[in-house]
Amino acid sequence: MDETPKPVEPRPAASLLLLRERAHVLMGMRGAGHRFMPNRLVFPGGAVDAADRTAPVARPLPEAALAVLADEDAGLAHAIGVAAARELEEETGLSLGVPPDLSGMTYLCRAITPAGQPRRFDARFLVVDAAVATGTLAGSGELEDLRWYAIEEALVLDIAHATRSVLTQLRRWMEAPEPWDVPVMRERRWS
Repeated sequence: MDETPKPVEPRPAASLLLLRERAHVLMGMRGAGHRFMPNRLVFPGGAVDAADRTAPVARPLPEAALAVLADEDAGLAHAIGVAAARELEEETGLSLGVPPDLSGMTYLCRAITPAGQPRRFDARFLVVDAAVATGTLAGSGELEDLRWYAIEEALVLDIAHATRSVLTQLRRWMEAPEPWDVPVMRERRWS
């Protein structure tokens, strides 16, 4: 009898990099009780829920983001934008509106948790200017010690490989001419 564990399929997820003055990004520490990346500094985000596919929005993702995200499934593209906005509000108290306005989001990159991990995500990372968010920064407990980090400051901290890689892509994106070719990280390498 073959006892090889069945590979875990990565779950769609979305993270939002709230960018302030093109120099600071909002991050928080995941609590010790989390099963995925406990005690790690991360961006607000989480798994895409089934309800995200049909949730109303004030304005949809920009066409450029939709075109790349919808390469497989247009409903998933919408859900990723909604999930990013929902997780931002749940984890930080900051909102993109009710219903959310996704029109300011840019698709930055995608990272897929390596095969062989017990929990896997196919995470899309979106960027939005902090000026479009409203509310008071107050975590729900999912992320602790929420604060604005200078990008260069965050890069010298002891952070997860994926988080460091996404911050590096953010720096590249800020310096790149349009259009941006969305990179994908598989097995800890960008393509």
